[in-house]
Amino acid sequence: MTDATSRTLIDRDPFTDDTTGGSWFTRGVWPCSFVSCQLADTPNVTAFRRIFTLNHEAEVRIHVTADERYDLFLDGARIGRGPERGAPDCWFFETYDLHLSPGTHTLIARVWMLGDLAPGAQMTVYSGFLCAPEAPDFVPVLGTGTSEWQAKILKGYTFDAAVPVPGYYFAIGAGLLVDSTVLDRGWQRGAGDGWMPAAVRDRGADANAKVEVAPQHLLVPATLPPMIDIDVPPGRVRFAGPAALLGPVNIANTRVDDITAWQALVDDCLPVTVAPRSSWRVIIDLRNYYCAYPILMVSGGLGAVIRMGWAEALYNEPEAQTKGNRNDIDGKYFLGTWDKFLANGSTEQLFETLWWRCGRYVELQVTTADSPVTVANFQLRETRYPLEPSSSFISSDDAVNSVTPIAVRTLQMCAHETYMDCPYYEQLMYIGDTRLEALLTYVLTLDSRLPRKALSIFNASRLPSGLPQSRYPSRVRQTIAPFALLWIAMIHDYARWRNDLPLVLALIPGVRGVLDAFQGYLNADGLVQAPRGWTFMDWVPSWTSGVPPDGDFGVSCVINWLYVMALIMAAELEELIGETEMAARARRRANVLARHICTHFWDSQRGCFADDLAHRQFSEHAQCIAILSGLLTPKQQEQASTALFDDSDLQRTTIYFAHYLFETFVVLNRPDKFFARLGLWLELTKNGLCTTVEQPEPSRSDCHGWGAHPLYHYYTSILGIRPAAFGFAAVRVAPMLGSLEWVEGRMSHPLGEIFVRLETKDGYIRAQISLPDGLPGSFYFNGKMVPLVNGLQTVVLPLEPMSVSSVEQTEKD
Repeated sequence: MTDATSRTLIDRDPFTDDTTGGSWFTRGVWPCSFVSCQLADTPNVTAFRRIFTLNHEAEVRIHVTADERYDLFLDGARIGRGPERGAPDCWFFETYDLHLSPGTHTLIARVWMLGDLAPGAQMTVYSGFLCAPEAPDFVPVLGTGTSEWQAKILKGYTFDAAVPVPGYYFAIGAGLLVDSTVLDRGWQRGAGDGWMPAAVRDRGADANAKVEVAPQHLLVPATLPPMIDIDVPPGRVRFAGPAALLGPVNIANTRVDDITAWQALVDDCLPVTVAPRSSWRVIIDLRNYYCAYPILMVSGGLGAVIRMGWAEALYNEPEAQTKGNRNDIDGKYFLGTWDKFLANGSTEQLFETLWWRCGRYVELQVTTADSPVTVANFQLRETRYPLEPSSSFISSDDAVNSVTPIAVRTLQMCAHETYMDCPYYEQLMYIGDTRLEALLTYVLTLDSRLPRKALSIFNASRLPSGLPQSRYPSRVRQTIAPFALLWIAMIHDYARWRNDLPLVLALIPGVRGVLDAFQGYLNADGLVQAPRGWTFMDWVPSWTSGVPPDGDFGVSCVINWLYVMALIMAAELEELIGETEMAARARRRANVLARHICTHFWDSQRGCFADDLAHRQFSEHAQCIAILSGLLTPKQQEQASTALFDDSDLQRTTIYFAHYLFETFVVLNRPDKFFARLGLWLELTKNGLCTTVEQPEPSRSDCHGWGAHPLYHYYTSILGIRPAAFGFAAVRVAPMLGSLEWVEGRMSHPLGEIFVRLETKDGYIRAQISLPDGLPGSFYFNGKMVPLVNGLQTVVLPLEPMSVSSVEQTEKD
């Protein structure tokens, strides 16, 4: 009998102290070893079993990990999933506290290794499982390699590597095929035959203490809490009926009775039976975007095939070119990710996927053989990082407000064991995407664990060149040099929004490595030329592969300005940690490079920066980063700003790079331009979207984390709440209301809550602002600055610059 189990987070290796004072080659070595199945090939799904008996009640702490993934069961009940996604040199382990009563218990781990068929973000060393009790007395009872663990290959799992939607890039791993006719049953409880002694591999090893390392897993404690595991609300059955499994949806072919029957299954688990020798198609609209583990229970139906598909939206064409309004399904094609289940004719056949699936629409395709099949249960369990906003924003404009839930949902769907660019296509953590996701996290919640992990694991990905990999963890190495510069921006962001100097100090060597690498890219003219890797900047339609003009092998203005911006941010970080000489060097390099850029790229006729040395191509991107650098002369900034506003021939920023455009509008104090370019997001709900898209239509991804960045600007640009010092030690409130009549928001701060309400009326702006005790601040509007005090206060200023102001102080709460 199991009384209770819990997962806990620890911050240090549990066994390093045990090796203190020992030989150098025993440092950081764990008492337990990885084990594997002797018969395992790749891919494989393997179960590990340990049956043990206790004579007394016990509380046992165990540390568990596996390669690639595991489910952990105690006495038939799942108690955990893992490991937290990492890399060979920072392989995470989870810590569980088992509260056990006297008697016999069975601990089971289901471990799968897919190799080349795994998701692109799933790294590997070799297939194996590790369980290490912390208490020495339990090492011979529960430890892998020290007690009698057994293993067996679980039959019935095969994998389909076909691309879910031809013509699109996917990196989410293979589809699952489960053949219930040969599937092992009862393995969760340790039942069945075929168990054999597990093969012992390497001892566990502390990533920070192990001295001599062969290719093995270097272990670090998990940094994140468990992902949420809650029921997805019942969806709406939009189509149900006997139909061809391919081709467009034809709503006319469905009957009300069929819809009602399948809706009862979805709502109340009332069984639905599909007749022999027939094919049924059921499409369920979840009415929001979800990442979830599906659970399907069927009975009977020997030889029946059940396919479960997921789609973000249905397509207008069988070639999957356009989607149109995401609410519409009639006449459209369901093209998506698929898993398949083959029924064995018995009762209570359970179908689960090993990894979660995602989207808005789920399609069940049921094809029976000579016997009917009964679908007894259909359930979805939502999974994601437990990110729940503690901040709030609302305004006088419903269209503006409509973006908030969409952006929040996007961030939630792109936040798991790492941030992700998108859950449907890639599930990879890219630096450029992650910077924007982390910024949104800072304004929504005080939880810093995902940003900390992202910064640290990119640091661990650094190559001999000094550049971090563009996406990590990743089985395929990729370098995007501009993203390396944005990693410096990420560190700068973190230092501004969070008071965590030790992490900044740990990352500074990486910052210097990136800058030194870029110094090596300078050509005879002192300009960055052909930095290593893919030089992606934005999905501008006329830019091949998102690379700005001459960004691949030549000299790009945008990339050079981005290096200047990174140098300035690095200088500020160096000043933060007291390294004034390093700061001076970075600023000197920035100033020299800025002069070279102005010499070679400034086009006096057009009054702006060209993208290329030949002055043939021009973009908003170059003007934005130049202005954000802060190194332009007043005349250059005025001219570049005018071009940015008025030159219709500039290549426009798309969804991702619009963040930097919005930041530029803030610097220039142009709310009119900001709200004009917000229009794409204000149209999302009209197109039936529940999340933000990757790029303007036709968009591949309907849920892309970088598209959620306008919500960051709701707090920092419209409300105007930003850190005025590193560590958010002071606050600056500089609103940009545009045509909004009023706006109100709350932002969580380590010292308490920041509250801002702004109203415009009769030619004045009235600001009610409350700051927590200990947080200094200032209010800025139309060139005027008003010091703020702790507690609630009201500031009234004219909307147009005038010489008169009034400040009212209300009684402190």
